[in-house]
Amino acid sequence: MSEPMTRLVPSRLGAVVALGAHCDDLAIGAGGTLLTLCAARPGLRVDALVLSGGGTEREEEERAALVAFCPGADLRLDVLKLPDGRLPAHWQEAKEALEELRARTEPELILAPYRGDAHQDHRGLAELVPTAFRGHLALGYEIVKWDGDLGRPSVYQPLRPEVAERKADLLQRHYPSQRRRPWYDREAFLGLARVRGVECGARYAEAFHSGKLILDLAAGG
Repeated sequence: MSEPMTRLVPSRLGAVVALGAHCDDLAIGAGGTLLTLCAARPGLRVDALVLSGGGTEREEEERAALVAFCPGADLRLDVLKLPDGRLPAHWQEAKEALEELRARTEPELILAPYRGDAHQDHRGLAELVPTAFRGHLALGYEIVKWDGDLGRPSVYQPLRPEVAERKADLLQRHYPSQRRRPWYDREAFLGLARVRGVECGARYAEAFHSGKLILDLAAGG
């Protein structure tokens, strides 16, 4: 039997910011977490920003997918038109988009790529997050891919088996443009979720990397 892990339960969670460099990043990295959050908190505000894919079939896929991944949420999605794989050359545009988002929301949680991601667009977005959202709880999700950049995350969101299965189903249903990729299949998504579940004593889980956390051990004392 696995040892129980320490759980931190947020006292308040009314708004979430979800960031992706590409359409499908959010769903792959944090789709199960979004399903879990929105089921537990009807009306949760989710401000989502995706940097590329605007005006293409990828945007249509993303809009339909995030509605499914955020059931009952107050979802607000912007999909920009930055070219895929060129974020360093469009740094100013990306930073301005994050600052504009910051000006209209006060989230308790940010879901974004993590800084150790091997894809330059993912990594670049992760580096921009603290320049716009300072002092916020930001969790860096992971995306399984050819680069083999999976690290050692320290934060886990357990997923009920039906949630993990639904995530895999929604990924297949809503992103037909990605089915040609050899790694894009149910086995990959459920396999990683199973491994992360083993690491936290659950059947399935999504895992995240965390930056700074401040404890207030005197609160409530």
